[in-house]
Amino acid sequence: MATVDLGKISFTQKGTWNSGTSYVAKDVVQYEDDRELSSYVAIASSTNQAPSTNGTVNTTYWALFAKGTSMASHNQGTYNGATSYQKGDIVEYTDSGVLSTYLAIADSTGQTPSTGGTVNSSYWQFIAKGTASVAISWQSTAKTANFTASAAEGYFVDTNGGSVTVTTPSSPSVGDEFIITDLRGSFATNICQIAGNGSDKIKGASGTFDIRENNANVRMVYSGSTYGWLVVTSGAVDAVPVTKSYNVQYLVVAAGGGGGGDNGGGGGAGGYRANASKDFEVIGGTTYTITVGTGGVGGHNDPVPSGGSGNPLGNNGGNSVFSTITSAGGGGGGSSGNSGVAGGSGGGGGQGGSGAAGNTPSVSPSQGNPGANGGPSGTGTGGGGGGAGASGSGTSGGNGTANSITGSSVTYAGGGGAGEDQNSSGNAGSGGSGGGGNGSNSGNGSNGTNGLGGGGGGGHQAGDAIGGTGGNGVVILRMLDADYSGTTTGSPTVTTGVGGTDTVIQFTSTGSYTA
Repeated sequence: MATVDLGKISFTQKGTWNSGTSYVAKDVVQYEDDRELSSYVAIASSTNQAPSTNGTVNTTYWALFAKGTSMASHNQGTYNGATSYQKGDIVEYTDSGVLSTYLAIADSTGQTPSTGGTVNSSYWQFIAKGTASVAISWQSTAKTANFTASAAEGYFVDTNGGSVTVTTPSSPSVGDEFIITDLRGSFATNICQIAGNGSDKIKGASGTFDIRENNANVRMVYSGSTYGWLVVTSGAVDAVPVTKSYNVQYLVVAAGGGGGGDNGGGGGAGGYRANASKDFEVIGGTTYTITVGTGGVGGHNDPVPSGGSGNPLGNNGGNSVFSTITSAGGGGGGSSGNSGVAGGSGGGGGQGGSGAAGNTPSVSPSQGNPGANGGPSGTGTGGGGGGAGASGSGTSGGNGTANSITGSSVTYAGGGGAGEDQNSSGNAGSGGSGGGGNGSNSGNGSNGTNGLGGGGGGGHQAGDAIGGTGGNGVVILRMLDADYSGTTTGSPTVTTGVGGTDTVIQFTSTGSYTA
């Protein structure tokens, strides 16, 4: 057996390793790696060659001499994604509204300790899991203009100078929350709106929510992508009315005017008002009464036969109304020697009479056009009623306007055609596209089409001829399926999934919609 002379083995203790020191074989150093302080012996000469990195010994220059035990952990405070953490670091991190403590088990940068309640076990482990929601940090400066909230913050909102919109925090986690409080008791005068950030929902739907009660104090908590931010009230204002507002598209067509009797002018089409996109705001919980106008009765000369109005002039159609949008009924057509009547679109003049103005009362954009003048005395012809898209022309009613709010193109609000003496040319006027009734040269004028607001056609010369009745109007609303409340009266026709995303409500009689 060989004998080893320990006296011939010599080591040189060099203390703590230093990157600027030159080491030779058999030098011994102490070096901390991954929170462990160990001893290493040099096996080759080196400078700035660390003995170990991330637990792996630099075996080209060093050998492990004596492995140490773990050093005390380092408390690094609140986790920061830009900080480089080493094994043994301790951080605090909020996930899903819960503040917990985590221990680093490997070096990392940008590796969050936990996401959605699942620990990032490649780099971290729980030390202590929190049980309470994170405390709210109240911001000392009052908010007087639109701003984006941050999670775990409270805000004093001052709307004394005007409404303020608060956008919810970006990229929220389940359990994130923020609080809004009315600083000066002015939310009832100037609302505080809460808008979802990007596609984030509020109470399960897209759109803006309004806080409209003075001294309101509202806490909002994020529940996940399905229902988004939920509203939780606290303190003495448990009944705070947090309401949803959203935008709708509308078409409001009034009823057409009645045609005139005795070479009568065509009735004017009902006023036509529409917006091209969903840009009209409605307030959640508010009930909007829908009025649908009924067609004006046609006129005729005395003596009054059964079914006649006793007035040679056609009667104006009824107005249609939605919220602040009112479309005026079409003007009645004139009879021989009489002018038409002004309205949403104007009635045509009777023989020898003038056509009446449209867009009465005046709105912008214009809701209708004027009727045509009747032919000179002795011609036996009236003038066509105005339509939404064009004025009356000669004996023809003006054309209406096409609209695709229902998902299909439909033309509304055509003017009524004029009546004519049967002994004249024999060609009574045609109603305009969009439900205008035809005039007659041998009897009563044709009625306008209900649901389109067309004007009634004029009657022919005989004393008992009656002008056609104007068509009833229509009110149509279109909104996102997610916004539709499902609360209506008046039995409108409701169609969902229009265009894949929208609900269309079509009223052909008076009713209501609660947003």
